[in-house]
Amino acid sequence: MMTGVNLLVVGSGGREFAIAKKLKESPRVAHVYCAPGNVGMPTVGVEPVDIDEEDFSSLIQFAKNHHVEWTFVGPENCLVDGIVDQFQAAGLKIFGPNARAAQLEGSKQYALDFMNKYHVPTARFLACQDEETAINHIDKFGFPLVIKENGLAGGKGVVIAPDKVTAEQTVKEMFTAGQTEVLLEECLVGPEYSMFVVISGAHYEMLPMAQDHKRAYDGDRGPNTGGMGAYSPLPQLQDADRQQMIDQVVKPTVHGLVAGNYDYHGILYIGLMLTEDGPKVIEYNVRLGDPETQVVLPRISSDFYDLIDAAINDRPLPAVVEDPAATFGVVLASKGYPKQPVHGQSLGQLPMDDQVMIDYANVSGQLNDLDGAGGRLLMVLAKALTLQDAHDAVYKYLKQLNEPECFYRTDIGAKAGLK
Repeated sequence: MMTGVNLLVVGSGGREFAIAKKLKESPRVAHVYCAPGNVGMPTVGVEPVDIDEEDFSSLIQFAKNHHVEWTFVGPENCLVDGIVDQFQAAGLKIFGPNARAAQLEGSKQYALDFMNKYHVPTARFLACQDEETAINHIDKFGFPLVIKENGLAGGKGVVIAPDKVTAEQTVKEMFTAGQTEVLLEECLVGPEYSMFVVISGAHYEMLPMAQDHKRAYDGDRGPNTGGMGAYSPLPQLQDADRQQMIDQVVKPTVHGLVAGNYDYHGILYIGLMLTEDGPKVIEYNVRLGDPETQVVLPRISSDFYDLIDAAINDRPLPAVVEDPAATFGVVLASKGYPKQPVHGQSLGQLPMDDQVMIDYANVSGQLNDLDGAGGRLLMVLAKALTLQDAHDAVYKYLKQLNEPECFYRTDIGAKAGLK
């Protein structure tokens, strides 16, 4: 009788919670470790491991000692810092792009240059290495103007400036804070969507799509965050538009990865804007998105382990089967997030409710006496036959919580007609 394999997931947040939970569902998987994981992971049969996600040598030793079949990398910083290269040099299998390919997220200019080289539609942009150059070119893009920090910023290094005064102030603040390069970008207009692709060399499979909500407050107001909620599927997106995204964005992207010898084996997240001129790419991420992962993975009814295992081992990718049911999730965040989130607040014991699921992220303590330990604390999720039913279950649960040092958006899914 075949025994199941051991897997390791690297990371600690809600995204890694969802990845580890999904892998654990496979009958082929015996044990899932997550390093460092979080205190909520044992609720879904996943074992946290007290190793920092950036301690690559200790992770490698753990994988060897525990006969880990392969490792799935969650966070972008690990990928940019070369965790894949180090694992492969140690003779270990790992899912994620190498450090060179991870520059598609690590450097926004690198990604934009890649898109232009391989004819992937995106916004007009200018990379500026000093404050004077940036300020002198502000007027050339019109307003609102998108201003981005060039490196990793956890989804928060983007400002949409409505006028010249705000744009100049933003540029000055970014360079004063130590940025060595700032990008000015044309502001694209249209609905925004999240597309996820599992890539294995020249081959790929599409995962279910989702819509994220980046701004901190209702009505898409406030600063950009890592994401305040998401849902899948997308009733407002036509099949023809999704196919256009695949034809005009995914296919030339995969062609570019092959032509550029990136040896890409991992997830590629494509943030898209559906403009009047067709789909245009806002950004690439070289990993699954947070919070979209939490609503996308529950909608995969085929074996996620089989898909990733095939990608790692260069076997033909099995088809992804999408569950027609809907998944809806809202993030509970610390008061003050994303700029100055409260830390250490008492959350107590969350009420039990069989209508919702909790994907834990930045929490500490014990499940019967939780404390906040970061910006986005957890995600409340529901899966139902309709998006509206899932929406109603999540908000019914959130309304009964008494967490004065936390907040959440009350309008997630409004663009899909949810009320």
